[in-house]
This record gives sequence, structure tokens and C-alpha cells, in this order.
Amino acid sequence: MMRVELSKFACDGIEAQLGPDVPAGARIALFHYAGRLRAGRRTTPFPSFLADSTPPEPEMSFELIVDPETEAALQGEAAKQGLEMERLVSHAVLVYLAEFEFLDAAPRE
Repeated sequence: MMRVELSKFACDGIEAQLGPDVPAGARIALFHYAGRLRAGRRTTPFPSFLADSTPPEPEMSFELIVDPETEAALQGEAAKQGLEMERLVSHAVLVYLAEFEFLDAAPRE
């Protein structure tokens, strides 16, 4: 089980792109990001200019159950980037949403 803390921006993005179930959308985003890591594909690193900044106040916090492989991949990446797990998780969600938008996927009605 992992702690997920998402900003209003991240929550709004999930709701706009994936529907109203924010935890389910976060799970999809984390699975996608971890899948890229496991496949050896390059991911977007956490922005260095934000490394020393205080994270935004979370709009929503929840515990999320993910499979052990996903959790291990995310923990490894957090360690590699020198980030707290909550920070990497939030980043992974935003990266997923940005990729989703880049692909010009039609928002869910």
C-alpha cells in the first residue's frame, strides 16, 4: 500500500481525462509509469528546479493498493532520483496526464 497525495491540478486532470474516480485514475497512471520503468524506457525525471521547493498542499490524500512490481519500480525510481515516494508518485501522475494530453486523446465524457 502506498500513500498518494495529489494537488488540485492533478485531481482535476484525472477527472477531466479519466473520469471522477481519482484513486482509480492514479492507479492507472502509476501502473503506466512503472511499466515504462520496468521496460527500460526513458521517463521524464522530476524537475530539478522543484527539488528543493515545498510540494503544493494536497487536494486529496489516500492509500492506494498497487501490485508489488509497480510499487518496487516506483520505490527504485524514487531512490534513484533522490525523492520521497509521495513526490515521485505525484510526479508520475502528472507525467501520465501530460503524455495523455500530448497524444491528443479525447477526454472521457
